[in-house]
Amino acid sequence: MPKLSWISDDNLTTAVSALLEMATKAKDIATTRFGRNVVDPFSAIFEMAGFNMSYDEWLKSEATRQAQKTLQNFIGDFHQIILGSCDGWVNMQKGSIIDLLNTPNKIIAEVKNKYNTLSGGTLSDLYFSLESAVMNKTSVYKGFTAYYVSIISNSTQRFNKEFTPSNKQKGQKCPANSLIRQIDGASFYQLATGEINALEDLFDTLPIVISEITQQDALDTQKIKALFKLAYG
Repeated sequence: MPKLSWISDDNLTTAVSALLEMATKAKDIATTRFGRNVVDPFSAIFEMAGFNMSYDEWLKSEATRQAQKTLQNFIGDFHQIILGSCDGWVNMQKGSIIDLLNTPNKIIAEVKNKYNTLSGGTLSDLYFSLESAVMNKTSVYKGFTAYYVSIISNSTQRFNKEFTPSNKQKGQKCPANSLIRQIDGASFYQLATGEINALEDLFDTLPIVISEITQQDALDTQKIKALFKLAYG
């Protein structure tokens, strides 16, 4: 019996192992290259004073923060790999104009880990890129439905709606188009797998997979599940 019905254990383990490796590299880079990234000394002194931290405590905290920032850049890739391993889906890899492709269901998707990864003019740039892909007569994706996926949205409510970001050049929203959509992470996982709780099931399975890979004690699932509930309700 696979851990999840919609992805093989091998593909799941491969994706988790790759991200764990990136986490280790991120920590090592933050430690060995500390100082190459310019640190705000004013922020540092007020953090030490305001948070009642010694210099050594602050140094460890800052190195961790830099490592976290590096790691977070790869979380979106992790979801892209996981979703691209589902039946009918293809991970288009870096350098492609889209992240995910499902030819049988005529779907393309751009995946971002967090709702604020893109902002301002970059949202409208994404809109026009997706519009060109699904509306241009010469595009191989003509007539497909394009999704802008934010794995973590700015609310716990699920949504699947037309993507209409502001076009600042024209001072108005981009035109609504039923083929260009915005969707939260939980809803897209359901769309990709057919399982309503697929994203939550993945989250619940991760501590088991991580423990198997690292040979360490399993994470405190009760406490970390509270973090999932804060993000997804």
